[in-house]
Amino acid sequence: MTAPPRPAGPAWPETLIGLGLLGVAAVVWWQSGAIAASPMYAKVGPRIFPYMTAIGLAVLALALLVAGLRGGWQPDEEREVPVDWRAVVFVGAGLLANVLLIVPAGFTLASVVMLVLVAHGFGSRRPVRDAAIALAFALAAYFGFAKALGVNIGAGVIEKLLGG
Repeated sequence: MTAPPRPAGPAWPETLIGLGLLGVAAVVWWQSGAIAASPMYAKVGPRIFPYMTAIGLAVLALALLVAGLRGGWQPDEEREVPVDWRAVVFVGAGLLANVLLIVPAGFTLASVVMLVLVAHGFGSRRPVRDAAIALAFALAAYFGFAKALGVNIGAGVIEKLLGG
């Protein structure tokens, strides 16, 4: 079976997003050069990951730009999908809960609440399992930042009980 023909000319949404993303990559590259790097013995400094991010963004932007200039994606891939507003509400509630809870309750508890609500929005109906998984990931992230990197991302009740 043959694919339907692509529309003649560029697909403007993909082309414009590709150009915008290329602009973002350029800004990331430019601002990466402004990061202060003290002379050190190691060859890898604080600029390497922002530069890698800029290169990755540029590659994706160019791929999207080429796809847009060739007419975009196949029409069957661009079918209209109805918005699941219930899912949008749960994901939004999860993000809002994280913002509201991170200072009074700490990073871990705020992250667990957020992840359980987002998982529910994506269709999970097992909140206890989701909370256990979220707790493991949130504690790993917290102690990774707090202990390994020395960055305080919001200690709360759970972190203080575990010696954070």
